[in-house]
Amino acid sequence: MLLRLSSPEEVICITQPHHAWISGQLARVWGNEEFGEVSPNQEVCLAAEQHDIGWLMWEQLPTLNPQTGYPHSFSELATKNHVKNWSNARNLALPLGRYVALLVSLHGTRLYERFRSWENSPETKELVLNFLKHEYAFQEEVISKLQNDNYHAPYTTPEVIKRNQKLVAVWDALSLIICHGFTGEKIVENVPTANGEITLTLKNKENHPLEIFVSPWPFCESQVNLVFEGRLLQQTFTDERVMQEALSQAPGVTINTTLFPKN
Repeated sequence: MLLRLSSPEEVICITQPHHAWISGQLARVWGNEEFGEVSPNQEVCLAAEQHDIGWLMWEQLPTLNPQTGYPHSFSELATKNHVKNWSNARNLALPLGRYVALLVSLHGTRLYERFRSWENSPETKELVLNFLKHEYAFQEEVISKLQNDNYHAPYTTPEVIKRNQKLVAVWDALSLIICHGFTGEKIVENVPTANGEITLTLKNKENHPLEIFVSPWPFCESQVNLVFEGRLLQQTFTDERVMQEALSQAPGVTINTTLFPKN
């Protein structure tokens, strides 16, 4: 769950799988002479679109954060619940294809490798290390099988896998920024290009928060139109079941955002 502030008393709740759909929208228009191609295109785009598939069950009955009165955002969820969602992600993704499941798994392990607050307690450390152990074994097995597949073999070199893992992470970061909304300027670092890496800068168009300049321009189209939706909560809650019911009945909100190359 992502929470986008609509007003001081209202938030728009955007599910993790829906945020991932924005990643997929970005992936399908990504690439040009400077930023290179996405290969294998369909598999990588599908992985970007489904990278949060492990959250499907939790999003049906999100838990209440008593400190805010709103559903937990993904960053507020307890480690044990976070790990539970990610532990099933590769199994849910596997019917979509082995390469898709590999990138979903790699995205999950990258998050725990990068954000290491789980090391602060013995309980969460054990949970995460066990999760990583099983994911690494799965990744190794899948890569071995894909390397013996005529179609997938060219895309399972360490260099290609690493690039695609980074691309999914970049689209995830861009989608989070866009879904949360922002004012001023944001940056996304370590963005793969055709010949290296670069930093992207996002800046709101003056007086138009839903229009964003992106520099340098990584897309194959002259502008990119994104559409996503959430549910509007207009009050806070103290009872989890009441919150869940209210969320299920909350009015839907559709948000259109347009990306432009910087002039």
